[in-house]
Amino acid sequence: MMDHPAKAHSEMHAAPRRFVFVLVENFTLLSFAAAIECLRIANRLSERQLYEWIVAGDTEDTIKCSAGARFKVDISLDELNRDDTVLVCGGTDIQQVTTKRLLSWVRREARRGIKIGGLCTASYVLAKAGLLDGKRATIHWENHDSFAEEFDEVDLTKSVFTVDGNRMTTAGGTSSIDLMLKLIADDHGEKLANAVADQLIYSSIRTDQDTQRLSVPTRIGVRHPKLSLVIQMMEANIEEPISPSILAKEAGMSTRQLERLFRRYLSRSPKRYYMELRLQKARNLLMQTDMTVINVALACGFSSPSHFSKCYRAHYDTTPYRERGAHASRLSV
Repeated sequence: MMDHPAKAHSEMHAAPRRFVFVLVENFTLLSFAAAIECLRIANRLSERQLYEWIVAGDTEDTIKCSAGARFKVDISLDELNRDDTVLVCGGTDIQQVTTKRLLSWVRREARRGIKIGGLCTASYVLAKAGLLDGKRATIHWENHDSFAEEFDEVDLTKSVFTVDGNRMTTAGGTSSIDLMLKLIADDHGEKLANAVADQLIYSSIRTDQDTQRLSVPTRIGVRHPKLSLVIQMMEANIEEPISPSILAKEAGMSTRQLERLFRRYLSRSPKRYYMELRLQKARNLLMQTDMTVINVALACGFSSPSHFSKCYRAHYDTTPYRERGAHASRLSV
């Protein structure tokens, strides 16, 4: 006979908690679907309507996810019930699809005291509306650099999700599951949350202390503690690059040993690897922000635009100015 975890936690049949999922054009389907599945399974296991949900959007028609499928919205951006929980669902090109109407609506609902969260890149929507000022937040790692440049008043973390007062943010992907499991546990107990995780075949529930990216050894496919340490130092010092000699000293080796280590495991010099990290960040900033090319260059440790342009062309076979222009034209199609 199936054990019904929620029943043991509370005999009181309170009204269902309603979630309002606000879809933004090109939203990430996985983040949205993962969140709803947690609620559906919680209802099924408890044999009660613990949760209900509706889909909203800045339209009365349909909204397309980044995978191309379209979803019919239940309501447009109307006034909500005061005890609703809003989860804005973001995805690709979040800066371009964040409308003034959406920002005004989010601010208005926030003033009414409604709990509001952002899934995946929708942390940008909340920050743009001023809802994350002075609060802990997270966003998908690919958008981390551009977010940090634009919203320095937000305490940006690399956690899989954050909850700070009545504001919630996730890093995208399966991190929606972690947030929803926490909310279910808070509402109806750990036993039900764990049972939902089991149904999802989700064997490693993460907390807001877990970071979203794989460890350096896993990412680069090499388990060498000194190499990992040097790469971590590089990633933490993009704007003001550290010289190979200092990197080697901090890792307890000679510069020559450092060179050999990088060539053996990564088939490139430390200087080349560091340059690629800086150019990768520069490309993210060019694609995701309105920063000038000069400011992007400075943010990535280049002292002059000409040197930045030369290095960028050598690596990406285009100039920073053309990259910015090509991205803008794609968005306008």
